[in-house]
Amino acid sequence: MPAAVVEYKGWKEGYGCGYCGAARGKVSAGMWAHSMTVQDYQDLIDRGWRRSGKYVYKPIMNQTCCPQYTIRCRALHFQASKSHKKVLKKMLKFISKGDVSKVASEEEPMDSHIEDVATCDFPYKNESQVSQSDLTPLAVDQAERVEDEDKDSGETKEEGNVQKVESDSVQICADKDSPVPAEPSHSAKAGHAPPKPGKGADLSKPPCRKAKDIRKERKLQKLLQSQMGTAEGSQLQGDQAFLLQNSKPKTNQPKNIEDFVFVPLPDDARHKLEVRLVPVSFEDPQFKSSFNQSASLFAKYQMSVHKDTPSDCGENEFTRFLCDSPLEAEHAPNGPECGYGSFHQQYWLDGKIIAVGVIDILPYCVSSVYLYYDPDFSFLSLGVYSALREIAFTRQLCVKAPDLCFYYMGFYIHSCPKMRYKGQYRPSDLLCPETYVWTPIEQCLPLLEHSKYSRFNQDGKAVDEGRLKELGRVRVLHKRTVMPYSVYKKRRKGPSDEASVQQYASLVGQTCSERMLLFRS
Repeated sequence: MPAAVVEYKGWKEGYGCGYCGAARGKVSAGMWAHSMTVQDYQDLIDRGWRRSGKYVYKPIMNQTCCPQYTIRCRALHFQASKSHKKVLKKMLKFISKGDVSKVASEEEPMDSHIEDVATCDFPYKNESQVSQSDLTPLAVDQAERVEDEDKDSGETKEEGNVQKVESDSVQICADKDSPVPAEPSHSAKAGHAPPKPGKGADLSKPPCRKAKDIRKERKLQKLLQSQMGTAEGSQLQGDQAFLLQNSKPKTNQPKNIEDFVFVPLPDDARHKLEVRLVPVSFEDPQFKSSFNQSASLFAKYQMSVHKDTPSDCGENEFTRFLCDSPLEAEHAPNGPECGYGSFHQQYWLDGKIIAVGVIDILPYCVSSVYLYYDPDFSFLSLGVYSALREIAFTRQLCVKAPDLCFYYMGFYIHSCPKMRYKGQYRPSDLLCPETYVWTPIEQCLPLLEHSKYSRFNQDGKAVDEGRLKELGRVRVLHKRTVMPYSVYKKRRKGPSDEASVQQYASLVGQTCSERMLLFRS
């Protein structure tokens, strides 16, 4: 598998903040990701990074004016709130009856639920000027020469190895003592204790069921069987399998998202809503055929909601911001059928795209990148509705890929009241900005009320387990040759760049710094 290649841009200080309005309050670090594996990006977002197109950035939390905390929802345990259910019911009424009653959302804005990433939000808007040839390692085995060079200065043999390269890929062989990437903590599965003797239902008998529920289940199964195989490229078959598995009603339990999203519609339904998952690739026929319609919708949304000018949201901006992705598509035997990578989840209403959710499917999560929609349908609360659909989609993927059980919503910004609504998707966790462990949001909120920047891990002795330990082991791509930083440092001519490399490696962590290739000119 090709290694990730990144170009570190350093810190950007004192630029405008869209949350508090400060003209020079924002501070972040960033890098261009020319290519990246889904595991690399998973590990980076678990250290507070986030992408906008191919630009990957990380707020400097203790210095920026509005600290941005990575937030994730534990999708398998998600329970829709009262207002969430109102949005789901509103969509159902609209599809089945054409009801367009404009009920205002009680707690969440109508804007994009991932509005913290905007086309003008990152400081380095221009593409990298490095040519593709410079980013392609040479197919030359220079291991012996570099090993000898490293031995002369007392470095370890492992650090002196330069990888053999075949064609356009870099083969990285892990050392025996290489640190293993830490997996994110998984939510403990809730267990159900059996009822005490003499109390509760008689478990030896089948539970009582209403005739209405039985009729509903039969109708649902009949509908699914009749539709099986008729929705080419729309992910309906996966939804159907998930539906059949969860079609039996659960007695005495509140309705979940699936009860609202995958409900059978009447034969005379006024509208038809179809959700299609499309890989972000111009080689994909569905992505290519829907590109113009999708780009036009993006421009309409940006000009109406974010007040962009036409030149701010043309096809080039749309492509760079929401179609260019550094993530390499991957398929794994134990992964989701759609594979990992970047996707557009298109919402088609009566044959027309009305909303697009841009998502990344990663080893442990569905990460929401952006949402744009037709402002003419804002009465459907599409920002909230799409977030709920993405949570349901995460739960669906988890059936085939059990590790994929989280829904990442980007950043939670407590100091900006309009961004607090993300905390309403419970249960959710915030990422500690110092130790990078996940903490339930209920424990974080009192700390954030006291200070906009806060360490969530209350163990004073706890440290960042993934912190940089050996700078010499950082992987570098220099003059199309892969080498550890310990070798590159001796070859480099001119002033030292150790401070910049140290900063980069400290922010991405030891594991990613040894796996990704840091481009050096």
